[in-house]
Amino acid sequence: MRDVLLLQHLAICLDIPPHLLGLAPQHQRATPVRLDTTTLSRQALFGEEGDDPVRRRELLATLAGATTSAVLGPPAAGHAPTRPSLSGLEDLLLHRQHSEALAPDPTPSTVTAAVNASRGDFSACRYDTLARALPARIVLAQALGAAGHPEQAATAVAELYSTATRLCIKLDEDGLAAVTADRALTAALGGADALTVAEAHRMVSSVWRRQGHYARATDVAVTAAQQLTGDRAVDETERLSVQGNLYATAAYTAAKQGDRHTAHALIAEAEATAGRLGRDALLRGTVFGPSQVLLHQVSISHLIGDAGQAIEHARRIDAAALPTTERQARYWIDVARAFDQWDKPDRCYRALLAAEQAAPQEVRRDSVRTMAAGLMRHDRTLPGVRRLTQRVGALA
Repeated sequence: MRDVLLLQHLAICLDIPPHLLGLAPQHQRATPVRLDTTTLSRQALFGEEGDDPVRRRELLATLAGATTSAVLGPPAAGHAPTRPSLSGLEDLLLHRQHSEALAPDPTPSTVTAAVNASRGDFSACRYDTLARALPARIVLAQALGAAGHPEQAATAVAELYSTATRLCIKLDEDGLAAVTADRALTAALGGADALTVAEAHRMVSSVWRRQGHYARATDVAVTAAQQLTGDRAVDETERLSVQGNLYATAAYTAAKQGDRHTAHALIAEAEATAGRLGRDALLRGTVFGPSQVLLHQVSISHLIGDAGQAIEHARRIDAAALPTTERQARYWIDVARAFDQWDKPDRCYRALLAAEQAAPQEVRRDSVRTMAAGLMRHDRTLPGVRRLTQRVGALA
């Protein structure tokens, strides 16, 4: 290693006397610098294939230590992380009950703030906060209808239920996701916003996919995208963003079904839509743009069994430039899946560490736990992997 700044970071992080790394001695201890594990992980992940094994193990040890101590803090011994509770949402959905007192005077501005706060919580991967807050926010939006704003209330309720569906999917609660997606679409159809209806259809499509109904899921998403084409009553930028996400979702579903031809055709449509949009944008609580298309191409290549192509797509994405924490974490998890499929456990591990640094709550998903548990067979060569499996809840 000849990078002086990197050597300084390592000396500070590992408490190594600077002169042992060829650095000039420091007369005064510098303030500790947070090690940028995302940058280091990217260099290690996408470097040359012939990395020296000893250097690779040393870097893994550094990444594991930096992520645990500098970023996450020491894990509680013997305790797996607690999953966010959806009991409040369950009570609201199944019994129409909510224990918190409702604000006496719901207004359009307070409901808009509730919708935006929910989108922000999801984008930042604050799933525990979102799970606690959603029931009261939904009740508030519903009350707006009785206060003389029925269409705005219907649209807000739909948007909140769409966010609830995305949360349920993250937490692998497919049964609840089916209910929230239906509520989202029902409410959206009572409003006057075509884009909210289209996003609700995307949630329905995702639920159908997770239940194994791939053809129906693809058709729902494609039909919703096509119905927006001639709608000139909506903002064009927002329309392109929603349409592009629908095509990308449909492409992912086709790949899940093993339909390579349809997946490529639909992701090409999403790419063309992103080209018309011209940039990555966070609109109406969702992200779309050229990087989002690439992110789906990583997933699609993995699903159709082409891990090498998935990594080639991943190389073209700057994770730090993705506009939300949720998208950044999703990127690293998809990279980890591709390397796991490619039988490169050390790089899979590095990607999971980067995902954990970006969003600790995102790596508590069942699919990540399974992947982390699978790395345990390499625990002799992957320093810190056992601690990772404990932190994500794969080991008690």
